[in-house]
Amino acid sequence: MPGASSVGNDVDIDIGALFASLWRNKLRIILGSLLLTALAFLLLSLVAPKYRGETRILIETRESVFTRPANQQGDDRPILDQEGIKSQVELIGSSDLLKRVITKLELGKIEELSAGAEPSALSRLLGAVDIGSNPGGDARDDYILQALRDRLMVFSVQNSRVIVIQFSSKDPELAASVANAIADEYVATQQASKSQSNEDATGWLQPEIADLSKRVKDAEAKVAAYRSSSDLLIGQNNAVLATQQLSELSSELSRVRANKAASEAKAESVRSALAKGAAVETLPDVMASPLIQRLRERQVQLNNDIADQSAALLSGHPRIRALRSQLADLNQQIRLEARKVLGSLENEAQTARLRETQLTRSLNELKAQSSKAGEEEVELRALEREATAQRQLLETYLTRYREASSRTASDSLPADARIFSRADRPIEPYFPKKIPMTIAAFVASLLLLSIGTLLRALFSGQALRPAYTRPSPVESAAEPVVASNTLEPAISASTGTEEAPEQTILTEDAPDGPDIAVPALDPIVETPSAHADHSGVANVADRLMASGAARAVVVSPEGDEASALTILLVRELADRGVRVILIDMTGSGEIGRSMLDDKNLPGITNLLVSEKHFSDVIHTDHYSHAEIIPLGNHDPAKAMLSVGRLPMILNALQSAYDLVVVDGGPATVAELKHLLADGTELILGVVNPDDPDVAATAKAVFDAKLLEPELLTPFNKEHLRLDAGRVVRSA
Repeated sequence: MPGASSVGNDVDIDIGALFASLWRNKLRIILGSLLLTALAFLLLSLVAPKYRGETRILIETRESVFTRPANQQGDDRPILDQEGIKSQVELIGSSDLLKRVITKLELGKIEELSAGAEPSALSRLLGAVDIGSNPGGDARDDYILQALRDRLMVFSVQNSRVIVIQFSSKDPELAASVANAIADEYVATQQASKSQSNEDATGWLQPEIADLSKRVKDAEAKVAAYRSSSDLLIGQNNAVLATQQLSELSSELSRVRANKAASEAKAESVRSALAKGAAVETLPDVMASPLIQRLRERQVQLNNDIADQSAALLSGHPRIRALRSQLADLNQQIRLEARKVLGSLENEAQTARLRETQLTRSLNELKAQSSKAGEEEVELRALEREATAQRQLLETYLTRYREASSRTASDSLPADARIFSRADRPIEPYFPKKIPMTIAAFVASLLLLSIGTLLRALFSGQALRPAYTRPSPVESAAEPVVASNTLEPAISASTGTEEAPEQTILTEDAPDGPDIAVPALDPIVETPSAHADHSGVANVADRLMASGAARAVVVSPEGDEASALTILLVRELADRGVRVILIDMTGSGEIGRSMLDDKNLPGITNLLVSEKHFSDVIHTDHYSHAEIIPLGNHDPAKAMLSVGRLPMILNALQSAYDLVVVDGGPATVAELKHLLADGTELILGVVNPDDPDVAATAKAVFDAKLLEPELLTPFNKEHLRLDAGRVVRSA
């Protein structure tokens, strides 16, 4: 069985021996560490100190309201992203910029940078005989540039627009001056780049403006010529004259038509009153005549006179008849004047009709002219748009040209970078740090020597000791052993047998001390004949380990009394180093309560209904290294409805454990078929061989032609065996 066969060959690491080896070699470790530390300090003292100058540059827009172009807002300044900052870092480290710094500071004359550029005597000698070549001026400059690069470090601060320039040198003055010179040259390069951009812009805009001016003049000439040839005269509100006249004539026609309608209505009312003989003096148009108004006043006066005279004179009196005659003449005169008014209204309506006809004819003519003018105006607007676009572009170019010309001087263009921290002369070298590095060397040497001592103790075997192994059955037969399992007296009590009297055994492991009396229960000396009967907890454990079985199914026909043997078997296997797990499927759950101190924990029933996970139902035996899945606290009847998941659960456990033991209690043959599979051992737990349930279960297993079961009996019982499905005592 995996893991069980190699138990006797395992060794353990003796931690005490490991630390003892450190203590024994403490003087050698300390002296070696001090020696290595002194050597490191000596080497650090021989190293020439190096100084580092640091300059910091902030990338920002330096344009102010006075230098910024008029059409550029304050928030339109360019903001560099991380890629832009990295590009500026590469620009600072470019060869052209560094060469200008080398020339400006005359770094070629400094021995620290030009040491590798000077050819050796051997190189000169080989070059003299044409075997090699002497480095020329260009190669020397390349050596100096490479030496400068090796001592230069340019990087950007994370999440900021700050660029750091660091230069290392043995001379502190040189470290500071080179860092500042590179920063100054970078700012000057930025200013020169802006000035060059403005010069390029003015050089490009000047011929463009001259060409654009000519095109604007030609476009405006085309507009004027087309307007003259098409007779598109402009009136008020920038409208074509024909269109403006059409609008005015339409308004006049509407007014004439309104007047005509009003005159015809007035004439019709007067005509109707005259035809019906009605009083025409009530009509507004008739009453508007001054003559009618005077006749009407005379008519009222005659009516008053007739009324006054009628009070004193009869109707046939000459005075009355004269007044009535005057009144009739006056009425006739009023009607004649009304007819004249009617004629005037009819003439006015006729005049309006004639005016309408004339205006309609003129309107039609203007419509034709306006339609033609509209078509011509489309072409005119296209020409005007082209001229306007050319003019606006010309004005834009002129504005930009004037701004670029005024900003040509380099002093008027601040660079988009500012040196906010210049390098000062460093006081302390950054390398080597003698004190911290000496301390680190002492700690590292102490650690390395300690590790070496520990490894030597391990490889030499001084810190190893043999692992504890359980005595084999053969060794047990050679010397008496004491049965110490606490469940054995309970099994003896359950079978009704008489317990063995307490005995006293003298220990032999303490020769210098007094003898110790230890109570013992039935010392058992097992012989090879006992192994042949395959009974007893130790013998069954031997059989399982020898067969390499992955699963063992225990049937306990006598119930919880025989299930106690399963606990003994599992603990025996765990003591031998087997990774074993017990599944309690007895129905009563007594096994789980015995191994877990009466705790009602989730178990196999909860796992079957997918209520819990494996990690929730696997528990450790409180008295051994074995693990157990108890019955659980779910309804067993409902859980058995999902018994189809049991093979999958058992297969999963077999992949994680050396042996899976299932105690099915008084299971039937039909129930055992769900538990048996390839690599399974069937075990029959027997406490009382005369129990009828034991005989019935053994016969049922034999008749069903299942696996041949192993017998599991108490230590103190006589040896039993199976014969054709019957439990018989060995002779």
